[in-house]
Amino acid sequence: MKQLPLPMWRKPFNTAQLTVCNRRGWFALLLGFLALVLIGCTTATQSEQPIELMFWHGVNPPPNRVVLQRLVDRFNARHPQIHVQALYVGQPDQQLPKILAAVVGNAAPDLLWYNPTITGQFVELGALRPLDDWWQASPYRDQVSPALIPTMRYGNHYWSIPFATNNLGIFYRPSLFAAAGIKTLPSTWQELEQVSQTLKAQGITPLLLPLGQGEFAVFSWLPFFWSAGGSLGETPETAHIDTPAAMAALEFWQRLRQRGLAILSAPERGYELDQFIRGEVAMQITGPWTLGQLQQSGVDFGVLPMPALKTPATALGGENLFVFRSTPQREEAALAFLNYVLSEEFQTEWALGTGYLPINERVRTNDRYRAFVAQQPALRVFLDQMAAAQARPNFRGYARFSQTLGRALESVLLGKSTPKAAVTTAEQRWQLMRPR
Repeated sequence: MKQLPLPMWRKPFNTAQLTVCNRRGWFALLLGFLALVLIGCTTATQSEQPIELMFWHGVNPPPNRVVLQRLVDRFNARHPQIHVQALYVGQPDQQLPKILAAVVGNAAPDLLWYNPTITGQFVELGALRPLDDWWQASPYRDQVSPALIPTMRYGNHYWSIPFATNNLGIFYRPSLFAAAGIKTLPSTWQELEQVSQTLKAQGITPLLLPLGQGEFAVFSWLPFFWSAGGSLGETPETAHIDTPAAMAALEFWQRLRQRGLAILSAPERGYELDQFIRGEVAMQITGPWTLGQLQQSGVDFGVLPMPALKTPATALGGENLFVFRSTPQREEAALAFLNYVLSEEFQTEWALGTGYLPINERVRTNDRYRAFVAQQPALRVFLDQMAAAQARPNFRGYARFSQTLGRALESVLLGKSTPKAAVTTAEQRWQLMRPR
């Protein structure tokens, strides 16, 4: 009988091996799941990170920087996807080398607060984001003071927006005027000189003049130049220093110095008010941005319109806000901040907190600002002077033109040159260096 073959049974399952395999499989699945979760969380975290914008400025005096930071914080709170970091980088005269080095080194800030005279130089470097498209669609286009529109333009394009505006007047100490028996305030160069002589006769230093080659000294001198009939021109070719008006304005400041009617500030520190607050001088050329500091000091003060020779004139001041080229996302975030700065809300808070004049015309008629002006009669002087305010040009090379003019001014104030020699030398220097 044939024996049937034994059945071929498979080997029994190795349950220990199966357990290990199952564990490895589940572990791999778990790792994969966790990886997906982590990737998702990372993506979400990255998308929630706000766009960081660097904002360089030279806002002064320090109390005004507190106001600015409060307003920047308000913007950041309302725009969680954007974070503007405001950084004080020194006064405008000190900023320029830093800014130019940053632009050349591809490390420019996203936003810059600076006077618009620098526009031509930035455009030449290709550093700015043009604002034409944004400006055409801006809801604040019809609210900005028309007098400030030229400061935004260079060539056929818009390059910046006005941040705030001001002009220059002469602040005086009424108590010192009263001590000298002065009852009539000066409105002309001749009357300013006469009042200064009266103050000097009573042992009171009449006037502080800014010393330096920088922009603030030139800015303070320009109202005298314009009042004497001067013009800065609109292009490098039409800008001249050796003119009768420049001579007249330099001779007037020289005469005030030679007759002991004016002292000089520390070099490039003509904007500081310490001597005025201490009562060491009776008058100082400055603007409404100092109102907050003066109020906090508790001293008495008043404001005179800039004295005239041929025609009333003052210098239009204030800074503009520039957007530097970066990425579309960063530029779009910067433009959102520009809209905030132009708004009635920002301009009202900035004007009330600093004394700057608002650039949004709606502010000047709102109840809060009108009440503020009623309590601050000094502001009325600056508001009324806006009709006589002249803007500095923003042509390419203006910074060099201004510095050349500043060197002439400084040499006259220090007694190193006569006005005629100073303007002759300055004109020659400018013609050699001006852009062509």
